[in-house]
Amino acid sequence: MNHQTIVTEFILLGLSSNPKLQIFLFVVFLLIYLITLFGNLAVIVVIRAEPHLHTPMYVFLSYLAFLDVTLSSVTVPKMLVNFLLEEKAISVHGCFTQVFFAVSLSVGEGLLLSVMAYDRYIAICHPLHYTVMMNKQVCSQFICGALVTSSLYALLNTILLTTLKFCGLNVMHHFSCELPQLFKISCSNTLPNHMVIFTLGSFLGMGALLLILVSYFHIISAILKISSTEGKHKAFSTCSSHVTVVVLYYGTIFFLYLKPTSKDSQDQEMIPSVVYCILTPMLNPIIYSLRNEEVKKSLLNMGCGHMRGLKRRTSAPSLRRRKQRRCSAIIRTIEAAS
Repeated sequence: MNHQTIVTEFILLGLSSNPKLQIFLFVVFLLIYLITLFGNLAVIVVIRAEPHLHTPMYVFLSYLAFLDVTLSSVTVPKMLVNFLLEEKAISVHGCFTQVFFAVSLSVGEGLLLSVMAYDRYIAICHPLHYTVMMNKQVCSQFICGALVTSSLYALLNTILLTTLKFCGLNVMHHFSCELPQLFKISCSNTLPNHMVIFTLGSFLGMGALLLILVSYFHIISAILKISSTEGKHKAFSTCSSHVTVVVLYYGTIFFLYLKPTSKDSQDQEMIPSVVYCILTPMLNPIIYSLRNEEVKKSLLNMGCGHMRGLKRRTSAPSLRRRKQRRCSAIIRTIEAAS
């Protein structure tokens, strides 16, 4: 008789098995996670609080920050806990839930990046029709469409994942549950799962990337027709941060899911996951804040305003004036440098 062990949990070996290195990694990734939370939440709060940022570009940016902080929260807290535990286990249901949210949020981010590229195309190539073509209703439809599509795709992958059997082998050389790792330890035929990823997943990913490329082809063509150097620089500056985020996103996703099967080390296979699940959500608000003057000024103004309000009751008038002058000097320095 063929006996099969029913798997009720998976073991995540994580980034390292060295106890001393795990403590160091815990501190490093805790700091990264806190920076991710603070950076993305700050972007969301500033965009919601500043009326002049209630435009489609910044609305999309706030939802991108929401997706980033949520994606990071799906994987990083569990990884941090496992750094401190000897038995690094996660239940089957918890693992499948993590897969659903990770796939949904990552695909949703890719679709949202394509919407942001289309928004820049309309703003630069059709500025007179921008307020009509990208009104509040259209923006809401784009955002809802991206989130619903990514959720349905993630749900399909999760349903197919529940049909797989795991015959005793439950150890994954990874810090989180991901589809490629689960396929490796499954004793079932994973061809239907791979077909969904390489057909529907590739269609969504390549379709979004194609929209980005076509949008930027028209954007670059329009910018090159601008006669003044200052006008070209201003137009390019509105797109540079978005291009950087797109390169980070698609570079890691394609390397992770579309690279050919090989005998690479497990550590090398975890690098793309660390980049797009942990580092990219931290870097995105930094990239947009440093390269976007409106967000940067709003962050500084809000920070200085909060500090002035905090010190008003406890500081002497002369000290308050010095604080105000210091904030004003910081803002003037950044404006001059930009």
